[in-house]
Amino acid sequence: MNWEFFIDWLSINQWQTHWLLHVALTLTVTFSAIFLISRLFQRIELQLEKTTTTWDNALLNAARRPLHYFIWAIGTATAAQVLSNKLDVIPSSIIAVFYKVSVIILLTWFLIRLVKEAEDILASPTKTHKPIDLTTITAISKLLKASLFIISSLVLLQTLGFSISGVLAFGGIGGIAVGFAAKDLLANFFGGLMIYLDRPFSVGDWVRSPDKEIEGTIEKVGWRQTRVRTFDKRPLYIPNSTFSVIAVENPSRMTHRRIYEKIGIRYRDSKQLPNILADIKAMLTQHPDIDETQTMIVNFDKFGDSALEFFIYTFTKTTNWIEFHNIKQDILLQVLTIISKHKAEVSFPTQTLHIQKDNPLLD
Repeated sequence: MNWEFFIDWLSINQWQTHWLLHVALTLTVTFSAIFLISRLFQRIELQLEKTTTTWDNALLNAARRPLHYFIWAIGTATAAQVLSNKLDVIPSSIIAVFYKVSVIILLTWFLIRLVKEAEDILASPTKTHKPIDLTTITAISKLLKASLFIISSLVLLQTLGFSISGVLAFGGIGGIAVGFAAKDLLANFFGGLMIYLDRPFSVGDWVRSPDKEIEGTIEKVGWRQTRVRTFDKRPLYIPNSTFSVIAVENPSRMTHRRIYEKIGIRYRDSKQLPNILADIKAMLTQHPDIDETQTMIVNFDKFGDSALEFFIYTFTKTTNWIEFHNIKQDILLQVLTIISKHKAEVSFPTQTLHIQKDNPLLD
């Protein structure tokens, strides 16, 4: 038997087994670490359920998946380093860049997830005592996410060997060209920014414009356009720059709803008119859904073609559209009852024809 050949074969296989054991051990430690981290997170989550604050839960949820991938990145980089040292198939510089890029991406991902968790908490009435307006918190969240994305992109470019100063200089020159080419897009962007800052309306508000055929409920305020759901359930997409040149009414922020009605009675009921007006005003004063602190007018207005016209001007306490119409209906029915009680009638257009008896045309 050729003992020298056997010894050489055994040493080669021992060397191969040595680095294979290193790789297997690295992967085993990685799997074990992920398993232990998962169990640790479960135990921490059970303990956090006993607390009243929601921020610790947000931090835990934001860190869970990025931490798992971070452990994977460490294990992969370590295994690759073993292969680089033993087989020299992967340059160490590439492994170092991979590790740095992974850390930057996972840290950015963690921060973005944390911003999303904070957005959900601050906008939820069940998770915080004083929830922030949904439009405002959405704007802040988008700004933070955009800032994180830009910063991480610049750091990644620098890590990969690109010159950031050159990128910034190119961005300054390119920004001028982009500004001319995409002025409408920028106008919509700044229009959206003004909506976030001025807050003329929020998500869920009912808006309308006397300048444009716009009326409906705000569903989403984006950076380029705002989506309005019209009352016939159609989506209406409006560029944000439009809101800087039109007037916008926000009925959702009204404090009261107004009842303004004109009513007429017959000319033959003129003697009952003062008592009718007095009874209607007394009825409005005693009505539980009418706000007496607001303007209340029940006055004779003018001599109409077929009626003595008076008007009712008052405000309800509620702003709910359905409740308002129920209140208005109740008041108008009571007005009819008052008019009938005074033996009068609501007028309608009539004409009276007077015929002269001694008219020679009739002979």
